[in-house]
Order: sequence, then C-alpha cells, then structure tokens
Amino acid sequence: MTLKLPIYMDHNATTPVAPEVFEAMRPYFMEQFGNAASRNHPFGWAAEAAVEAARAQIAQLIGCKPIEIVFTSGATESDNLAIKGVAYACREKGNHLVTCQIEHHAVLDSCKRLEKEGFQVTYIRPTRCGLVDPEDVAKAITGKTILVSVMLANNEIGTIQPLEKIGRICKEREILLHSDAVQGVGKVPVNVDTLGIDLLSLTAHKMYGPKGIGALYVRMGNPRVKLTAQMDGGGHEKGRRSGTLNVPGIVGLGKACELAGQVMADEAERLRRLRERLWAGIQARIDRVHLNGHARFRLPGNLNVSFEGVDGESLLMSLKEVAVSSGSACTSASMEPSYVLKAVGIAKTLAHTSIRFGLGRATSEEEVDYVVERLAEQVVRLRAMQTGGYGVHAGGADRKAAG
Repeated sequence: MTLKLPIYMDHNATTPVAPEVFEAMRPYFMEQFGNAASRNHPFGWAAEAAVEAARAQIAQLIGCKPIEIVFTSGATESDNLAIKGVAYACREKGNHLVTCQIEHHAVLDSCKRLEKEGFQVTYIRPTRCGLVDPEDVAKAITGKTILVSVMLANNEIGTIQPLEKIGRICKEREILLHSDAVQGVGKVPVNVDTLGIDLLSLTAHKMYGPKGIGALYVRMGNPRVKLTAQMDGGGHEKGRRSGTLNVPGIVGLGKACELAGQVMADEAERLRRLRERLWAGIQARIDRVHLNGHARFRLPGNLNVSFEGVDGESLLMSLKEVAVSSGSACTSASMEPSYVLKAVGIAKTLAHTSIRFGLGRATSEEEVDYVVERLAEQVVRLRAMQTGGYGVHAGGADRKAAG
C-alpha cells in the first residue's frame, strides 16, 4: 500500500462525508428539491417523506421514537435549545442546573448566559482522568434543580462518562438529564432509555455526515419534557424549532446514523486496536509522554498525549503532513492551554504540550506507524533545540535533559 499524504488524524473535529451518505443526499439538491412544509403537491410530499424516513433512522440508532427527534442546525444549537429551553420552561419549578467543568463550550456558555439571567449553576470538577463522579452529581442536586447536563464522551480527552449511573440518580430525584452526545453517537452504543437520558444532542459531521445539520432528542413521555422554543417563525418541528428544514442535510444525517448502526461494532474494535498501536508506538519511541483521559473508558479512536518538554504548537507545526490538533476544534486558535486539561488538574506547562489524535474509518496501520516515526523524529529535534543539543533518543531516556 502506497502511503498518501497528508494523513488525517483529526476525526474528533470533523469527519469526511461517507460516499453512501453523499449519494443519499444527491437527489434532494436538484430533482427532489421540495420544501417539507409544502403539503399541497408531490414535491413537498417527497421532501416530507424523506425527512420522516431520516427521523426514523436517527431514532433507531439511539433507541427513541421518531416523533422525539427535533432537527437543528447542529450540536451547538441542540445544546442551546436543550439547556435554555428547559430552563425557561421549568423556571417556576426551580432555577438551578448542574453540569461539568469539561463540557463543550456550547453547554458551558449556555449555562453562563442563564447565570446572567438569575439562574444558578453548579460546575462539577471531574477526576484526573476526566470522569464525573455520580456521587458528586447527587450531592450537587438541590430542591431547585431542574436539569443536569453531562456529556456522553469528552471531545478532547475521549473519556466516556458513567451516564447510566447519573441517569438513575436523576430519575430518582425527578430531575431531567441532558447529554451532549456528539462525540459518542455512532461510535459507541447509545440507548436513551438504558442511560436515563431525557434530552440528547447529536450532529452529523462527527459521524461521516454533512456539516450544518444536527438533532435534539426530547423525551415525550415519562416524563414529557417541556421545552421553550429558542427560534420563532413558522412553528416547524411541532413548535419546538422554527425554520425551513434542511432536507438534503437531514437525509444525510439519517443515512449517517443508519450506516453507523451497521458498522459501529466492528469499526470500534478496529479503532481500539489502531489506537493501542499508536499509543504503544509512542511509548516505545519517545520517553516522558503522558496519557490524558481514562485508559479504559474512552472513545475507541481518541488518543490525547502530552509530550513533556515540547511545545504542542511547535510540534503541530512540525507535522505539516499530519492533521492533528491541540484540543477542541472550536478553541484551536487560542494560545491558552486546553480548559479541559486544566479542569482535570494537568499543569499548565504540561497541558501546553498536548496533542489530540482522532482516528477514523480510513485510518490504516501504515498511517499509524508513519505518524509514530514522524513524532519521534520531531520530538527529538524540538527537545534538542530547547536543551541546547541534548535531545531524547528514540527508545531511551534523555538523561542530560531529564533534570
């Protein structure tokens, strides 16, 4: 196999559209271009039928009813609609929310906006490996709590949260549970009933679908979630989210969910093997490296590593033929170290040395091995520059620079 450069290892940021998804979307740009809200002619009927078929495909993947799926422009809107929508709808019951310090900014910034409006928010600090302790959630809940929001899996360090336990706590206290499941849906099994989730955010472009389309699952029974719409207009999506439906995008999201359901089990196992190959190779060739996130409870294709003694941005720049990142795609332009790594207790100097690898369906063993070799070369070079010529030798300790 001939290695093709550049190599893409940033699948936590976005994924390429799968060929099957692209082909499913194609007719809805030109031949089947109708508005799904136009119910007086065949063009509208065809569009509506496509939307409802996609709704069913999404529901099948996460174990809910199609009617419980609300289409949005993506995960950020889904998070905003879930958190603000519940907060405003349940304001008479209480004004307190519980979330975690390592949530995506779409959740954290929504909570900060609510705080400016008089709501109170408790931000739970995770463990060193990024886990939210369910007991901390239980302790944070008060008589005024209306919503708990904990992500399924972290977008930077890949840690998968114990949502089933958190869900049971919320159910016992009659508190709604929202989860930003963007990184997990399509990669690991998700069932909203098993996990006790009442609202769930997902997006297409993290699972080989198009950008600009997402969905929010809203439980319609036991309990029936009340939600205040955040966009006003034509009353689309049963009044929960107004706006002309993005039919091609919705079709793509549905097909991406269907495809994920078919390949997820085998692909997850393949990615775990590749991830362990990458981590083992890094450990064998480079010393003073640190794994960020949980060693076992993590996304199959995610690896986040700190390379001690090397600036992460410099390492990124030296790997021009490898697409990786130093953290969330939404904050990658910032020179500040990752707030996620800071929240789990990693020192600022070490956080600055971190790289996130996101493996995907097209990632091969040859690519993993190439990346390991390039990493080893560049870490040696960069450490040597910083220590006046004394660098780490691949596979051995840098005794002179270790002090």
